[in-house]
Amino acid sequence: MDLLNQIAAAGVVGCGGAGFPTHVKLRGTFEYLIVNGAECEPLLHNDRFLMRNMASEIVQATQAVAKELGIPHSVIALKSHYTREVSALKEAIARLGADVRVHELESFYPAGDEQSIVYEVTGRVVPPAGLPGQVGAVVDNVATIYAVYEAMRGVPLTKRYLTVAGEVRHPAILCVPVGVSFRTCLELAGGTKTDDFIVISGGPMMGKTVRKEELDTAVVTKTTSGILVLPADGRHGRDAAVDLRRMLNQARSACIQCTNCTQLCPRHLLGHPLSPHRIMRKMASGADCRDMLDDPDIRSAQLCCECGICEVYACPMGLMPRKINAMIKRELAAGGIRYQRTGESWTPSPEREMRKAPTEKVAFRAGVHAYYNDEAEDLICCEPERVSIPVRMHIGAPAVPVVSVGDRVNEGDEIARPRQGDLGAVIHASISGRVTAVGETITIVKE
Repeated sequence: MDLLNQIAAAGVVGCGGAGFPTHVKLRGTFEYLIVNGAECEPLLHNDRFLMRNMASEIVQATQAVAKELGIPHSVIALKSHYTREVSALKEAIARLGADVRVHELESFYPAGDEQSIVYEVTGRVVPPAGLPGQVGAVVDNVATIYAVYEAMRGVPLTKRYLTVAGEVRHPAILCVPVGVSFRTCLELAGGTKTDDFIVISGGPMMGKTVRKEELDTAVVTKTTSGILVLPADGRHGRDAAVDLRRMLNQARSACIQCTNCTQLCPRHLLGHPLSPHRIMRKMASGADCRDMLDDPDIRSAQLCCECGICEVYACPMGLMPRKINAMIKRELAAGGIRYQRTGESWTPSPEREMRKAPTEKVAFRAGVHAYYNDEAEDLICCEPERVSIPVRMHIGAPAVPVVSVGDRVNEGDEIARPRQGDLGAVIHASISGRVTAVGETITIVKE
């Protein structure tokens, strides 16, 4: 079985983002394979853990992918202040004699943004609304490449490394089966230090809020990178309660058109025609978004990567351009409107270097600086009695269950697979046991 088929059989998807099936992403001709170790979201440390402790495996998988696809340049990109991780990777490269280069980045947010990291490594600008492959690059994050290593050994992606941090008694790296509940993960980290908290799935900048009453039903998926517990009266709690329409009304008088959101926007700094301050001005006019979908500025919201720099770091008035852009993107998608590029080349701003947002300052503005230096060093594993595995953990169509209630399955058995011709990924049992429910999730209970 060739490597891409091994990756497909193991159900590997992008572990650092939306979960694009990796065997599909790697189809093509590329000059650069970039392994993304920037882990730019504050408080997340699982990729750093992998680079420290599985450096040889990451280098071997990087080398194998490059060899299989004939990619001449293999690069692992991570922040230069990740000194232990840099040392571990360089030692592994030297010991294995691997043709892999370590590229050290500054500590800025969002260094791990796919288009930003391509420019940092290659000096090439990915076209607006484009993909790295259009400039000869393919990017996979560290956890994905480690999953590729496991796939090379015939081990499917059934477990996830993730960070649990914030208002928990024992911040840690967990290695848990896919489908385990968030509540179990919090218990593994010693429980919460307060009863008045909110939970973020992912990082503090781009993560999604999970309500306390959802902790038993919210589960770890192949793309879960972190579970953060934050004070309910902090920034995240306040932002979660904001009504967008009310905020737009506020923007009519509060938006001072300072252009900070545009000047610090990572995509604008790459030369993309995205100007959040123009979008805010037009949206604050009171017109219905659906009546402005033909406006070029409004359509440019599709270029937003939703990193949050505009609202967390840039805006002096506490407005939310990122959330407005996300709303516009949903309306454009509902209308079947896709971004139409003009031009052939894009030039980064000459002020890009001086406008990069330092990660620690971003953490301070995001209200999570109190936890910024809480490095999660300990690894905690668990074998739960029960998992509920979603059949949709990736971009594309949901996988179709191939098991029924009452079936006995072993860890690693296929329990769902994509239909022929669908974009999707195979899903495997993450524990051994009896199937007790089949639907949007497949529940397995140990016997």
